[in-house]
Amino acid sequence: MLTHIWFFFFLVAFVSSLFQWLVQGQADAFSAFIGAAFDMSKLGVEIALGLIGVLCLWLGLFKIAERAGIMSVLARLLAPLFQRLMPEVPNGHPALGSVTMNMGANMLGMDNAATPMGLKAMKDLQLLNLQKDVASNAQILFLVLNTSSVTLLPVTIFLYRSQQGAAEPASVFIPILLATTVSTTVGLISVAWFQRLKILDKVVLAYFAAFIVLLSAFMVFLAGLPSTQLANTSTQLGNATLVVVIMLFLGIGYWQKVDVYDAFIEGAKQGFQVAIHIIPYLVAMLVAIGVLRSSGALDGLLFALKAIVEALGWNSDFVAAMPTAFMKPLSGSGARAMMLETMNSYGVDSFPALVSATIQGSTETTFYVLAVYFGSVGIRKVRHAITCGLLADFAGIITAIVVSYWFFY
Repeated sequence: MLTHIWFFFFLVAFVSSLFQWLVQGQADAFSAFIGAAFDMSKLGVEIALGLIGVLCLWLGLFKIAERAGIMSVLARLLAPLFQRLMPEVPNGHPALGSVTMNMGANMLGMDNAATPMGLKAMKDLQLLNLQKDVASNAQILFLVLNTSSVTLLPVTIFLYRSQQGAAEPASVFIPILLATTVSTTVGLISVAWFQRLKILDKVVLAYFAAFIVLLSAFMVFLAGLPSTQLANTSTQLGNATLVVVIMLFLGIGYWQKVDVYDAFIEGAKQGFQVAIHIIPYLVAMLVAIGVLRSSGALDGLLFALKAIVEALGWNSDFVAAMPTAFMKPLSGSGARAMMLETMNSYGVDSFPALVSATIQGSTETTFYVLAVYFGSVGIRKVRHAITCGLLADFAGIITAIVVSYWFFY
């Protein structure tokens, strides 16, 4: 499927560029195509090289945690749940601890920590994969949950809104939380349907009930804070969590008489290798996304969508925010740029800008995560991962629009 989608991006971009050249007389249509291809190739390498330091740091810390037995403890805590969701992963396997840490980092909005944790989890799951170039059920479930992971603290969205002069930067907090919760739920249900998982099992329901209680308590705590303090509290909480995790790994490792320096170096070497390994996969995906964006195909899609919405007699004010929605599954930086462009064009506190910010925080970048995570372990056949990931994206985007009308219109 990935091959067909990749080729489709190029085909649509070429047809759109050809139309601009022949019909609209834009002589630079193909120049934009080639320019985007070269720019995205450069960007792919820059992103991978930029990940080297972060990957070395966190995979080094993970190696300490692994030798100290922290991963085994996390795995045992979640064993009953993952026995149902990932039945092919043995009890106590290190992959369960890595998956837990990644999901926790995503929930707290710790993007720099979540990526290396996710790559470590994918590598651990690959050890159990009998067909090394085909995604396993466990890897697909993990990827879909990662791309749609519930974000309790969308700190970066708050910061962008604050930089643009928003009166209340954190006003999108609850809408984002609602949208990303729906996205994660749809992602889990779609994977469960493909993989025939029994998510109505009493153990699974018990874990989710506990999560809902904790989530509700967290929301009550944040709801009691003034809106002007919410973004600052979120940032401080995220940073404090990172510090606690680092010191916990080092402290327990030292107490367990682990050679923490030697373990860190071993893990850091793996981080360097992972960053270099993902470059071809990242460049391939970013180039396809770049030429699609530069060809004007997204602009044509936006025009058609607005015409359809108005023909149905619906309010079309949200359509101005849809460039962010179109770009979100394809490129995180592209979606971010679309969000900022909407803020600049309509005003940071305008309805389109609020919808755009809510969409930006509702899901992760499916194709980017797929290229990086599956590329890091050499998986080429992704099976139903894209279908489930895009279903989660679609649910998150639709919910973001509906909730934005509820809160802001």
